[in-house]
Amino acid sequence: MSRQGAPMQAAAAITRIPVSAIGRGPLRSALSATTALPTASPTASPSAPPTAPPAAARTHGGSALHRFDTAAGAHLLVVDGSRVYDLPPAEAAAADRALAAGPAAEQALLARLNLAAARPAVVDDDIGTPPVTALALNIAEHCNLGCGYCYADGGSFGQAPRREAMGWAVAQAAVDRLVGGLAPGATARLAFMGGEPLLARALLRRATEYAGEACARRGLRLQLALTTNATRLTDDDAAFFAHHGFAVTVSLDGSAALNDRLRPRRGGGGSHAQVLARLPALLARQGEAALPGRPRLRASARITVTPLHRALRGDVEHLIGLGFAAVGVAPSLVAADAALRIADGGFAELLAQIVDVADACERQLLRDGKPDAYPFANLLDALRELHRGTHRPLPCGAGAGYLGVAADGALHACHRFIGDDAARFGDLGRGIDDQARGAWLAQRHVHRQQPCASCWARYLCGGGCHHEVLHRGRAACDFIRGWLDHCLRSYARLSDARPELFG
Repeated sequence: MSRQGAPMQAAAAITRIPVSAIGRGPLRSALSATTALPTASPTASPSAPPTAPPAAARTHGGSALHRFDTAAGAHLLVVDGSRVYDLPPAEAAAADRALAAGPAAEQALLARLNLAAARPAVVDDDIGTPPVTALALNIAEHCNLGCGYCYADGGSFGQAPRREAMGWAVAQAAVDRLVGGLAPGATARLAFMGGEPLLARALLRRATEYAGEACARRGLRLQLALTTNATRLTDDDAAFFAHHGFAVTVSLDGSAALNDRLRPRRGGGGSHAQVLARLPALLARQGEAALPGRPRLRASARITVTPLHRALRGDVEHLIGLGFAAVGVAPSLVAADAALRIADGGFAELLAQIVDVADACERQLLRDGKPDAYPFANLLDALRELHRGTHRPLPCGAGAGYLGVAADGALHACHRFIGDDAARFGDLGRGIDDQARGAWLAQRHVHRQQPCASCWARYLCGGGCHHEVLHRGRAACDFIRGWLDHCLRSYARLSDARPELFG
């Protein structure tokens, strides 16, 4: 029997939903071959995997499968459809032999197990130009901090710095274009970026209120987001964000000493104490009722992980202790200061540290089944995606459903590509250049990326962050595979011990 109560022989009847324009997948289908996995002990401590997937020797170029094990037994990821199955020992051995023999043997195994017939429609080679439903406005082209790893160079994106923010005419045109392209009942998503967007507070508020009115007239839902260093956050700002239902992400790199070294103020001195003094008003308003139809305020923190992070779990737990609803980490791969980016030889240590945090999160979930008790976003988001059976041709919505808007109105693949003409797709005055956008998306499709097209993780990863790959190459591939392998193991354990997490 499967995790969803269906025997292997019923594999051809897997319930599926259609794949969307950017490849978001069906509800996860997890079937066992002939026997169910035993229930894992809720008190069992998750095992920490090595820094490379133990199943690496059992994978093959062009593989349709990935094998992994937990204390409860053997498991199989079928790449097409991101389907996870439990395997009895005999079938696990057969899967290992098929992986060693190559793609033809893997396909034969899938056919014998009646899984080839169950294959859902996964990813088309041509995804076209999906409708744009989200814009990120780069409303401030300057910042009051001097973070050495900042890919945006303080908001100027490597260009001559400008001290002024985006003008109202540009912000208004961006909202009009976003809202005007959506049908009633759809959701418009608007994010405010920089630089530091609170240096353009008046514009942020005016654009927020204008977007709300425009969406109400057209019968649209509105989701709002802000990424900020929080050094300029006021009590009135917190009330405004709660009223409008913002998702606020605060960039904060851990303990005071480390954060102040990485995120100094431009005039000198650290920023940690200043941020912590301003956070309570924001954190206290989480969950407050917002305008009708809007989500409630949610405040998250993000750590940019550098080689200086030697005790990442402590840094994450420091931010969890402050009261954030979620804490996530992102490695520094593209940095103005080369000393602050993860070196090619540093990914094993990075994986070990992130797995250490994930294990602490998993232990908490096994104890009480409450994600908010240890809200490590990297693991929790991965578990949700695996349960949905996510499979995608691209790593994110950049250039697809999402575009970045520069202060001058230029449209780019995302906020990280501001100022990059190779990822520019028109402007607000002349409109979106769908020919250029379609060509860029076709080039970035995971089927056209190497070695992505032959990687077992291709539809979970989507080919890696476009900006990081184009500016750094594929240095992080083993790290990504190792992390996904760990997440698959964690999912297998938790879906047995705590099935209510995936109800």
